[in-house]
Amino acid sequence: MIPDDAIERLLEGCQTIAKQCELQGIQEWEIVASQGYGRSLDIEAGRISLASGGGEGGFGVRVLQGGRYGYAHLVDPSGAEHAVSEASSIAKASPKIEGFSLPNAMNTTPIDGMMDEAILNLSAEDLLMQGDDIISEVASIDKRAVVIGGGVGIGAEAGVMVSSEGVEASGITTSHGLGVQVSIEENGQMTSSWESSSSRKLMTGIPDCVPLAVEWATKTRDPITVENQPLDTPILMTPQGISSLFSNIIRPSILGERMVRKESFWSEKMNQQVLDSHLTLLDNRRMEGGFSSSSRDGEGVPTSCHTIVENGVLRKMIWSTRDAAKNVAEGRITEAESTGSASRGSHMSPPTTGCGDVQLLSSNKPQSREELIETMDEGYIVHSVMGAHTANPTSGDFSVTTSTILRVENGEIRGALKQAGVSGNLFRAISNGVHLGHQSNVNGVSNTGSNHLSDILFTQGMRINPA
Repeated sequence: MIPDDAIERLLEGCQTIAKQCELQGIQEWEIVASQGYGRSLDIEAGRISLASGGGEGGFGVRVLQGGRYGYAHLVDPSGAEHAVSEASSIAKASPKIEGFSLPNAMNTTPIDGMMDEAILNLSAEDLLMQGDDIISEVASIDKRAVVIGGGVGIGAEAGVMVSSEGVEASGITTSHGLGVQVSIEENGQMTSSWESSSSRKLMTGIPDCVPLAVEWATKTRDPITVENQPLDTPILMTPQGISSLFSNIIRPSILGERMVRKESFWSEKMNQQVLDSHLTLLDNRRMEGGFSSSSRDGEGVPTSCHTIVENGVLRKMIWSTRDAAKNVAEGRITEAESTGSASRGSHMSPPTTGCGDVQLLSSNKPQSREELIETMDEGYIVHSVMGAHTANPTSGDFSVTTSTILRVENGEIRGALKQAGVSGNLFRAISNGVHLGHQSNVNGVSNTGSNHLSDILFTQGMRINPA
């Protein structure tokens, strides 16, 4: 799926751009290159509707002149002269950041599980077979169930980084993703559920997300009637239910720039309790097979696993080189340096501070879902939400909707609701009275980040408004 000389070609392109930087007298420069390859198929109405393949990539160059930086991207090294000139012009017009320089080269160690040869060797026919197996599996679990949407995809990306400060790094990562929208329509009633799985390694057999989709499409049938008024109540959120809210509220709160700008609920709360006292929050960029992990960050700095919150107490914030220098220069903080937390969306944009693979852990013994339900006694189980992007990451307030929600009474599931609003304040909810389930083996990767969460029982700060 990926050419044998992919890394070599990217390196050659970077060297061409580097020569242009030197010819134009650039003091400091940093060049990244990527080339992605993939195959995918779509599933609609119980059958495979489209199979496709392709690739994309390019180069990005950041130049730095006396604390001023500019960025440009290009598809082909033949445009190096123009791209470097453009980046240099942007740098000359940009404000100066005192103390900002590109990081020097430092040694690091590789991370296991980032590439699987089995994915590279997977054929289009293998992918089609997996798609057929998924469709058949859904029907075998429940003959009423149909895969009305989703698909399967594999990808590989070659990446390279070189800089004037001696950084030279390269590597290949792989991914295998699967998503299914399962629907059950019978007796004039239709219910559905979306589930997905992602892995750096080839997922053999039928991933757990497939039977889970059927399970939730079944669980949410024949909704019960409950009193139609807002109620402050305990809520058990599954990893799928909490992940998008967590990404939109908790992840931004640990960014150094947001903290010092007082745009984080945790601003000015260093060494204070911010989570329930048994909870620890890790920002891990060295997780084996992690989708937000790598041996170096987006600026070439070696990565680490950072303890952000330890036993409920805020201990650290994260920085990229540029954001640290900028906020020190502007007087928002007296001292800051890179924590190896620079992230890049792609070669088309400069690096900014971002989270790695985020984990929420507990020093208490984890509880099974059945034990959490028994602990809750009265409340609701929420498996997915819509509208998490509207949450306020500064205050922690949110108001979302869900159609995968179960009512719990006397420690037992009574039935599903057709729909409900879920609102509250996540910072308040997670600060006290929190219970965690067993660590999920699902890699919670999404467009909002990579989270590794358990079932979480919140006993305060949550409100349900049945439709």
